[in-house]
Amino acid sequence: MDLSIHARGAAADGPEIVERKGRGHPDTICDFLAESVSLALSRAYLERFGAILHHNVDKVLLRGGASAPAFGGGRMVAPIEIYIAGRATRAAKGATVPVDDIVQESCRRWLRQAFHALDIDRHVVIHSLLRPGSADLVDLFLQQERTGVWLANDTSLGVGYAPLSPLERAVLAVERELNAPAEKVNAPEVGEDIKIMAMRRRGATALTVGCAFVDRFVRDLDDYVEKRARLAQAVGRIAATSAGADVAVAVNAADDEKRGAIYLTVTGTSAECGDDGEAGRGNRANGLITPGRLMTMESVAGKNPVNHVGKLYNLAAQAIAASVVREVAGVAGAECLLVSRIGRPVADPEIAALKLDMREGVPLEAVRPQAEVVVSEHLAGLATLWRRLLGGDLAAVL
Repeated sequence: MDLSIHARGAAADGPEIVERKGRGHPDTICDFLAESVSLALSRAYLERFGAILHHNVDKVLLRGGASAPAFGGGRMVAPIEIYIAGRATRAAKGATVPVDDIVQESCRRWLRQAFHALDIDRHVVIHSLLRPGSADLVDLFLQQERTGVWLANDTSLGVGYAPLSPLERAVLAVERELNAPAEKVNAPEVGEDIKIMAMRRRGATALTVGCAFVDRFVRDLDDYVEKRARLAQAVGRIAATSAGADVAVAVNAADDEKRGAIYLTVTGTSAECGDDGEAGRGNRANGLITPGRLMTMESVAGKNPVNHVGKLYNLAAQAIAASVVREVAGVAGAECLLVSRIGRPVADPEIAALKLDMREGVPLEAVRPQAEVVVSEHLAGLATLWRRLLGGDLAAVL
């Protein structure tokens, strides 16, 4: 492994842009379903064979449905269709795995937990399109499991940074609180499809929020306007607490009440009315889209948790950056970059690079040894990271 650690220059004080596609956004739905299927397959493989077998189910497409929302309750005209594609081992050691049943059960389980106004049995159709992996890859997985040395299945990279900025924390806090179970009891009109675009420039902070309102909990236009204003107040309160400053908020900025054009849905997601989705197009491993920060197009959802570096290195890079900032005195911020080479041991990346923001008066050489230890410990832990993923201790934020 080529490990380099450098000091990072002060960032320019330009505008900051942060986006999050909430739990009910079509792209985020695809990410969560991909990850749910991967974890369900991994558990099934462990139960039957004592090892996680070859699979990658990171290709998920959502075809939006059609709906006719109306105050007091509308109807779905055509269902949402979800297509799960990729590779999964269907047989090994003389035993078979009910892959298609696992896809259906895991997807429906997540959807039921995630949405409070979506009828999974009537409003969603799930298509399992997984094909078997090659026999060579199945054998390779079994061999690596016996040796305990997992080899990178791709030449890829992962990135992470810490700490989150006040604006980044605010965006996460807003979506999480609005989509918390208790909030769906207090404000059932607020659907799960909440998209946030946050901007900080010249000392001012503003959030533009798109929220799919659920029609059966809205009496009429006046009720909608009142509940939209109430939501804006809640967003402002949550965001100001995290951002440490007043925040200007616009909710459903495209609404035109005079024409009756408002963001009203039957189910609480734009997926019901023609908005399509695809895995890997939304939030990165830390749950955010941050174009001014270190980013990669590699997504984590649906990739197997034992040797797919597209998943492991993004999670590890994020954890390394956070640990360095938390544990190494004198470090104010960190960026981590991990690059793999296919066939090389997962715990031994081709490149591991840290860029550190040092606190005033602290030289880089004073923290280098401890930072190297943090990197080595996290890389060594990649061999058992899958246990935490399957146990729910660590999950992609998505």
